[in-house]
Amino acid sequence: MKGIITVIGKDKVGIIYGISKILSENNVNVEDISQTVLQDYFTMMMLVNLSNVKCDFNELKELLESYGVEIGLSIKIQREEFFNTMHNI
Repeated sequence: MKGIITVIGKDKVGIIYGISKILSENNVNVEDISQTVLQDYFTMMMLVNLSNVKCDFNELKELLESYGVEIGLSIKIQREEFFNTMHNI
């Protein structure tokens, strides 16, 4: 099972580190990543492998969203099949 993580907000030091730390601690592998900074705004999409995740999907979602609130970013995760369905309509 795969997931898509999206991150949007003001650029600051440590964004990728913080997200990667949460993913690593929960045995989630990053398979692809695209990120850019447009003026002061950071945007990133990650394709992650959830096959061996140590926690429930909703728990991982909460961990990522809480980290986003903590540092002032929007961080969302969706299962790949839901992401594809939403963007094919």
